[in-house]
Amino acid sequence: MDAYHPSLRLDLDGDALVANWRWLARQSGPAACGAAIKADGYGLGARAVLDRLAKAGCRDFFVSNWAEAAALMPLADGLSLSVFHGIGESDIAIASTVAARPVLNSAAQIACWQAHFPGRACDVMIDTGMNRLGVPLGSMGDIDLASLTIDTVMSHLACADEDRAMNAGQRDRFAAVRAGVPAARASLANSAGICLGSAYAFDLTRPGLALYGGVPRREAAGHIARVAHPAMQIIQLRDVLAGESVGYGATFTADRDMRIAIVHAGYADGLIRALAPHLVLNVGGAQCRVLGRISMDLIAIAAPESAREGDWAELDYDLPSLAAATPLNQYELLTGLGARWERRWR
Repeated sequence: MDAYHPSLRLDLDGDALVANWRWLARQSGPAACGAAIKADGYGLGARAVLDRLAKAGCRDFFVSNWAEAAALMPLADGLSLSVFHGIGESDIAIASTVAARPVLNSAAQIACWQAHFPGRACDVMIDTGMNRLGVPLGSMGDIDLASLTIDTVMSHLACADEDRAMNAGQRDRFAAVRAGVPAARASLANSAGICLGSAYAFDLTRPGLALYGGVPRREAAGHIARVAHPAMQIIQLRDVLAGESVGYGATFTADRDMRIAIVHAGYADGLIRALAPHLVLNVGGAQCRVLGRISMDLIAIAAPESAREGDWAELDYDLPSLAAATPLNQYELLTGLGARWERRWR
């Protein structure tokens, strides 16, 4: 049987990924620059991202849970992997076989780690104001951190993508608490935090979104390249007469006789209906707009005369501009691209 070729593809630019990491590494100054590859590398493929960034010089990687960590084993020598969600009793079996460090977030997680893996290296998250994960500052005096082998003490900025006084407040609180934690390294900045300047870099930065083409702050505009380029195949061409409607709800009515193309993609693939007025597809050099509502698996577009069934429509998927125009943020736009897209690295 001939190989099956999906009619949706994500063309992924490995050179752009590496270039983005190198720019973030330069902005990190003397701090090491890691990479958040959780959610399967923000939907682009964690293993492929890890391999490319490791070859470029990245040594520190971060996932959310132990299943994500296990999927990346074995790690090459010299690489480290941290699990943001820490550890619980249900994770003990998998943690015993996976060469990764938990980021311990509470007294209960610290006790669990000490009971099952005494002396094994870990990371610790301190909550400096986000009130999400992390040991609360008020509980620091009640926890014996000296008995842990801590590689990295971390915190996380709540508003780094905005110009808020809270950023400096969290930075200062983290610097103060870091002085009392027996850790080899300290880490605070994500992609947006890196853009805030060297005072936020500490020893290790943890970019995520900007690696994959997202622009977290204005300082990164013009420096971050797009990585994901979606394309979908035309599966039918139709002639629509003036006065006829297209799609569910008949929300588009042709004001003239026109040719339309039906492409294989829809909201099941992450292209939700709210995106319809803002999507531009390129077919053979012609820019084509979406007509009517996006369906679960299909989108209608105005088709150039040169279009043929089987041609590819390339989607202009610029994360910052689409986020500015729709209810979705850049993270949702990227990670929402579903499993039916064939990921193809170049």
